[in-house]
Amino acid sequence: MHINLPTWLTLFRVLLLPVMVLVFYLPFHGHNITAAIVFLLAAVTDWLDGFLARRMNLTSAFGAFLDPVADKLMVAVTLFLLVESHPEGWSSIVMAVTAAVIVGREISISALREWMAEVGMRATVKVAFIGKLKTVMQIVALVVLIVQHEKEATALRLYHIGEALLVIAGVLTIWSGLYYLHAAWPTLRGDAQRHPGTHGDA
Repeated sequence: MHINLPTWLTLFRVLLLPVMVLVFYLPFHGHNITAAIVFLLAAVTDWLDGFLARRMNLTSAFGAFLDPVADKLMVAVTLFLLVESHPEGWSSIVMAVTAAVIVGREISISALREWMAEVGMRATVKVAFIGKLKTVMQIVALVVLIVQHEKEATALRLYHIGEALLVIAGVLTIWSGLYYLHAAWPTLRGDAQRHPGTHGDA
C-alpha cells in the first residue's frame, strides 16, 4: 500500500496523541504550554493534509478512513484529560456534560456517515460550514483550557473563558449534528433513492 504525503501527515497526527498525553502530565515548568503547542500542531496537520489532498489530488481510501479517526481521537482524548484534571463542583459537571455531548455527537455522526455511505448517499451529509465553525471553536476552547488547566489564581478568568467557549462549541456540536440528521432524514425514512456502492467524500 502506497502512503502519500497527506496520509503521512495524518499518521503523524496520531503519533502526536501519546506525546500530548505524556507532556500534559509531566511535572516540568511550562508543560501545559508545551501540551497546547502539540495539540495546535495536530490541528495544523489536520488542515494541511486536507489542503494537500485537494490541491495535489492525493486522495486514498486509507487516508479517507484515517483522517476523521485521528481528528476524533485527538479531541476525545483531550476532553478526557481536561475532565479528569478539573476540580469538583458545578463547573466540573458542566465540563463533563459538555465533553459527553461532543464525544457522543462525534460517534453518532460518524455512524450516520458510515451508514449513508453504505446506501450510496454519503454526499448528503458532507461537511457543512456549521461543522467547520464547531471545529474551530473546539480547537480554540481546548487550547485555552490546556494552557490554563492548572488554574493559577491569575489565570482563573481565562480558564473560565475557555470553559465558556467549550460550552459554545458544545451547542454548535448539537446544532451541526441536527443539521446532518436533517439532511439524512429522507434517506433514514426511506424516501430517497439509494445507490449502494457509491461512496462520497465527507
